[in-house]
Amino acid sequence: MGDEELAAPGTLEAVRTFVNSRDLELGLEAFDTPHGLRDWLAGRDLLEPGATVSAIHLRRAVALREGLRGLMLANATGDPPPAEALVAVRAAGRRAPLRVGAGPDGLALEPAGPGADAALGRLLAIVVLAQADGTWARMKACPGDDCRWALYDRTRSRTRTWCAAAKCGARARARSYRERRRAVGR
Repeated sequence: MGDEELAAPGTLEAVRTFVNSRDLELGLEAFDTPHGLRDWLAGRDLLEPGATVSAIHLRRAVALREGLRGLMLANATGDPPPAEALVAVRAAGRRAPLRVGAGPDGLALEPAGPGADAALGRLLAIVVLAQADGTWARMKACPGDDCRWALYDRTRSRTRTWCAAAKCGARARARSYRERRRAVGR
């Protein structure tokens, strides 16, 4: 299964790749320095090239990323979003207030300023629009404890849970089987 099968439509893909900038299973981090974050954001046209990005911006981006991952996990499990996820998203929203802009394609939400916080605000604007058009509910995080990979649920029934049923789903089924066997004393 390729990552393209999990890709989100349009600008929502930027949010999915932002969340997947940290690979929990492999322990990889796409932006582990302020310069790495700057390059990552600029490479996706979320930040103007050469903008100043500090260690504080890096911490804020990581907090927002994990907050969005928490919201996506709630979409996957049906549980309420974790409180810390809501705190992180609210904090990012306070630092990057959005305004309504108008362009040739119509009205749009956009950050009210430049810089790294505004770039994170662009991601939040994408989430807000996805909630409005109904696509946000399809943004999920794999519930595998060592995975949490962000995915877009393209199934008609909107019931996809795992990034890969043969990998994370199989691990969960095996774990459940072992727990059931242990519970009956075998």
